[in-house]
Amino acid sequence: MKIDTKVIPVLDADFIPAKKWYEAYNALIEEKGGREVHIALAQEDGFVFTHSFKILDDYENYKDLNIKATERLLKFLLWMKGGRKIYIQGSDELVGDLSKIYSESGARSFDNDFLGHKIYGGSFEFIACDEIPAMKQSTNDLGRHLSGCRIGFDLGGSDRKCAAVIDGKVVYSEEIAWDPYFESNPDYHYEGIKDSLERAAKHLPRVDAIGGSAAGVYIQNEVRAASLFRGISDNDFKNKIQRIFFRLQEEWDVPFEVVNDGEVTALAGSMSLESGAVLGISMGTSLAAGYVTANGSITPWLNELAFVPVDFNENAPADEWSGDIGCGVQYFSQQAVSRLILKAGITEIPEEMGKPEKLVEVQKLMEAGDKRAAKIYQTIGTYFGYTIAHFADFYDISKLLILGRVTSGQGGEDILKHAKEVLDIEYPELSEKIELRTPSESDKRHGQAVAAASLPIA
Repeated sequence: MKIDTKVIPVLDADFIPAKKWYEAYNALIEEKGGREVHIALAQEDGFVFTHSFKILDDYENYKDLNIKATERLLKFLLWMKGGRKIYIQGSDELVGDLSKIYSESGARSFDNDFLGHKIYGGSFEFIACDEIPAMKQSTNDLGRHLSGCRIGFDLGGSDRKCAAVIDGKVVYSEEIAWDPYFESNPDYHYEGIKDSLERAAKHLPRVDAIGGSAAGVYIQNEVRAASLFRGISDNDFKNKIQRIFFRLQEEWDVPFEVVNDGEVTALAGSMSLESGAVLGISMGTSLAAGYVTANGSITPWLNELAFVPVDFNENAPADEWSGDIGCGVQYFSQQAVSRLILKAGITEIPEEMGKPEKLVEVQKLMEAGDKRAAKIYQTIGTYFGYTIAHFADFYDISKLLILGRVTSGQGGEDILKHAKEVLDIEYPELSEKIELRTPSESDKRHGQAVAAASLPIA
């Protein structure tokens, strides 16, 4: 296949944007002939997401291309939408091949374990069918409820934030350092959250509702998987962490809602911009994301875009956690900055230095006008422009909110500049439609807390 990429990342000439790869694949289908395939992802709560696409009709002669196209697409859909049962109509061959890849011993065993077992309670099931189940989706009526006295909190890897809010106005906020990642005692997490809530409550005449956000997967307030609790044993996780927010709700006896931090970030942006169809992207320790629909609702989707494929180069860098290559976390986080340092010719930053510290050093170089550091952000911006176009095939986007430590300072401005350049050259219709935004200083300070506090209906 001939892949025509007009803008080449200055530090990564081998980058193959997912969007451009699929354009070439679909052009080959037009030339050689294709057939329709329909996929349905079913979640345990009954919701079903469907997606239709084409593969090359001559499956055996184009087996490698068909498998790559479908496996990468399925990976995107699984981490965007979620689900454990995968129904496929139109290609029994794909059912057999994909079930091997996503088995407990296959190349995507991580996805089977994390998505299948940890989040949905069992291995993936691939089902060939004559007709896939019908679409059944919903949005959450969470957020935008500002009346009364509320507490909003956000649990991060280095600090926990909490705010007291009265009728949408922040009357108190505080950040408290903590180190939850490798803490093995589940009481540490419970007592820390409880302490933050009690501190905020002292600044309110009463507490009508509590809303919170945290990295990880939360389904109806139940913790399914989260890096904050990675140090907890499986037994303690099941007995003390999985329903930690139910315990807190019982103690406070008020409406209580907790969702993924990416969703709250997108909600905060939507509330501030007074707009729907907002995709929030946070480039920090990892890549976090959230989405608000055109009508202003958050969804029950996973939106874990750190794991979705964005680079189809066979020698793309591997994710440290899942082992898969070419996934978002390696392109839009401090891991991307760290990976590109030597490629930029920066040799004075010690290789053994931690990634957060490396990011700080690169940002210092940017402030000093170092052209080598600028190439890092130019490269990430080019990555991002092509990836925005890819995301737009799955999300309806009018506003793209970009935040996180990687986007701080001049580097963030350069990322947006070069992402816009890609859209202007390759996809002018998207460049006109999608507005790239960064949060205001007020939103950075209080937006997340207000949005989190607004989650419950009181």
